[in-house]
Amino acid sequence: MHASPNEPDALTTEKLPNPSGLSVAANDGSGGRYARLLGRIEELPLGGLVKTIEPVAGRLTARPGMRSFFRGDATGTPVHSILTDAPFGTWWSAIFLDFYNDDSSRLAAKRLVAAGVITAVPTAVAGWAQWSMKDQGTKRVGLVHAAANGAAVLVYAASWAARESGRHELGVGLARAGALLLLVSGFLGGHLRSGEPRRVVKRPRSDT
Repeated sequence: MHASPNEPDALTTEKLPNPSGLSVAANDGSGGRYARLLGRIEELPLGGLVKTIEPVAGRLTARPGMRSFFRGDATGTPVHSILTDAPFGTWWSAIFLDFYNDDSSRLAAKRLVAAGVITAVPTAVAGWAQWSMKDQGTKRVGLVHAAANGAAVLVYAASWAARESGRHELGVGLARAGALLLLVSGFLGGHLRSGEPRRVVKRPRSDT
């Protein structure tokens, strides 16, 4: 039995040449509102800032061993993607505990907020290392992602300080505001984890 030469047998993906550094969605207008938003971010005039940060961030991955480590060659998952579970997990857990008014829940929430602020430091370092290995368009998205993360860290640090000084309600309000920044950051982070435009390639069926 012979298959038609126009009939695909399997779908695979391959990297799409993209000298402009912009995503496929940004170039062809497809992918819905979210993809178009990413396309607009990738076109923001942030080239000068990217060039300023690149040499500093690039030092994290200058050595092949460190590049392989941050890229996650051993595990198949970038180190930054693993580390984000710490600040995100502790902060969201604190928000859950903030619905309870007993002293033990308040203390636990304060400690979780503090843990998130502390673990955000190595997470950010790994994030800049991963950022240094991306194309120019993705790096622009990465800067917005980093700005949202940085703002979230500051808000949660303020929440920690408020809780430490006995202003629990203010700390709760700040934590909830920080959660909104985490949502923005999380959506952009999903795009950064891919960071390479791909296309579907149809392979013809082999004769059977």
